[in-house]
Amino acid sequence: MNATTRDDAALVQAYLTHVRVEKRLAERTVALYTLDLEKLVANATAAGLPLRSVQSPHIRRWVAHMHSGGRSARGIALILSGWRGLYVWLGRQGLMDHNPVQDVRAPKAGKPLPKALGVDDAVQLAGYEHEADDPMLETRDRCITELLYGCGLRIGELVGLDVVASAQARGWIDAEAGEAHVLGKGAKRRSVPVGRAALVALAAWLAARSAWPQEDPALFISARGQRLTPQHIRVRLKRRSMLAGLTTPVHPHMLRHSFASHVLQSSGDLRAVQELLGHASISTTQVYTRLDFQHLAQVYDAAHPRAQARGGSSAEPATDEPGAARPRSPTTPNR
Repeated sequence: MNATTRDDAALVQAYLTHVRVEKRLAERTVALYTLDLEKLVANATAAGLPLRSVQSPHIRRWVAHMHSGGRSARGIALILSGWRGLYVWLGRQGLMDHNPVQDVRAPKAGKPLPKALGVDDAVQLAGYEHEADDPMLETRDRCITELLYGCGLRIGELVGLDVVASAQARGWIDAEAGEAHVLGKGAKRRSVPVGRAALVALAAWLAARSAWPQEDPALFISARGQRLTPQHIRVRLKRRSMLAGLTTPVHPHMLRHSFASHVLQSSGDLRAVQELLGHASISTTQVYTRLDFQHLAQVYDAAHPRAQARGGSSAEPATDEPGAARPRSPTTPNR
């Protein structure tokens, strides 16, 4: 180890001591910083540079090398964050007059596809019945599942529902009109239709709910009469999906994605799906067209005799479901 490498190693150790002692970062975070900064020192050493002589073009070259080597955009962004922190600290110590990482950005990450259930799995989960230890919880959880999948509600919109409409209510369901009125992102109100299955589940839950404490106006409450939290619903939904025999744990937003994907497949009306979801921009909703294309590609690969010419997949053939309005099960991305 030459003098330059020793000096760089000492600077890195001093910085790691700073983040551990003064910034009180967790040991796991410090360990990750250590690995990232060792990479920086190795790159600088290979280029014959001390850390304090590194310039932005060097950083960009190393980023390009990591990217071509298969490092994810998110991984590169985290590495750059560690490097940037080191140079900020060096500047505060009067050891640098510039930060070579300041204007360097990681490659843009591709937007991942949302996770959605196939139609069969979504219907199986919503309609699942079992001999529960507490029938009240089963009735409540089934209603929650029906509303999440049948209306495409966000978890915050669901927990904000009250039993009756009022000036203070964030949301409520008008069973007679078959509409849910919710307060979405940006404090924007919208109304969405509530299907027959969800209305039946709602009526059963309201009848059962009357046996629990009535102090809280919330539609969905615990046995103690308190409004359910999003975390409580996540735990209950995950448990229900496992009991129903689904191969992947289900979270509330997965049912929102499933709602959007299945409505789009049946109707082809992207604007209507945008309104139902409460998206401010159509570009946010367009991700569901990618899910629909995946399903069409799966059907093509499975059915067309020349599909393998395009490097077809090993997807199983999709089959039509009974009923003209029911879509075929889409590929579940990232399962």
